[in-house]
Amino acid sequence: MDEATRQLVRTRAAGRCEYCRSHQDDEPFTRFQTEHVVARQHGGSDDESNLALACPHCNLHKGPNLAGLDPFDDTLTPLFNPRTQRWEDHFARRGPPDHGAVGGGPGDRSRVEHERPPPGRTPCRPRRQPQLKPVRTP
Repeated sequence: MDEATRQLVRTRAAGRCEYCRSHQDDEPFTRFQTEHVVARQHGGSDDESNLALACPHCNLHKGPNLAGLDPFDDTLTPLFNPRTQRWEDHFARRGPPDHGAVGGGPGDRSRVEHERPPPGRTPCRPRRQPQLKPVRTP
């Protein structure tokens, strides 16, 4: 994938993760990634219609998956697709702006869950702003 395609994806997403809506400016020590909505191993292409901007957290959690098990009833549920579905129909913001998103759309229970983690997982903590101090150089 060339740099022009990566830049097109970044511009289209306005610098926000297309899954949790975090902004790149809020994550100064990591670079958001251009990811395949449908992984190449599942027949996905490098076409811009199959690419999304994702923060490292969302990209690692989604991985190459197209679906996941619903934590409430163990049914196989398709994951959110930012190219064909509207974010607002599937998620809602709760808590501070940097705390993430929770699912809530009709029929959508494949979600980014930050307020009540599944059993055995630690709760998500709000991201901290880096505490940087100016340094004088001689």
